[in-house]
Amino acid sequence: MSDTRVIKKYPNRRLYDTATSSYITLADVKKLVLDSTEFKVVDAKSGEDLTRSILLQIILDEEAAGAPMFSSDMLSNIIRFYGNAMQGMMKTFLEKNIQTFMQMQQRLQEQSRGAYNTNAMLTPDAWAEFVKMQGPAMQGLMTNYLEQSASAFLQMQNQLQQQTRDLFTRMPFGGAPFTGAAGTEKTPDNDETKKS
Repeated sequence: MSDTRVIKKYPNRRLYDTATSSYITLADVKKLVLDSTEFKVVDAKSGEDLTRSILLQIILDEEAAGAPMFSSDMLSNIIRFYGNAMQGMMKTFLEKNIQTFMQMQQRLQEQSRGAYNTNAMLTPDAWAEFVKMQGPAMQGLMTNYLEQSASAFLQMQNQLQQQTRDLFTRMPFGGAPFTGAAGTEKTPDNDETKKS
């Protein structure tokens, strides 16, 4: 049996949590995300998976709340990748970067809990104080993050170059040798159709 929590979205835009048999709000869905609860939002009538659109709605609400994470330039650049040949690679690059950043954040939180000898999440003021005291550690983690980010970008670039090489080695143009049907190389000197 799946542990994924199913939330049904009805035509009146209400969300129904099948685990608690009650209607919930986007704020409740956000709490599920923060609690790392695995869930899926489906259309109550068609069964279509609506999870991404609900998550995007939460992001939109957060962005409108006054402390946006995405600048207009960043959003414009993301939009430009839709339909672009590199769209799939950009998705992988962003996912790897966010995973790396999450690992860095987790390590910082573990260090802060050790410093404050508590398992509770720090308040913003206490967190700011901790970060100030952790200059070298922060610098090391940030360096590590940037190195991993650069590594992810290089992997993406190498993958693109390999795909490009594979594509062009199969195409007979630009003076590249072309293998004939019998497996022999055809060049202007040994072309059978060449007239004397």
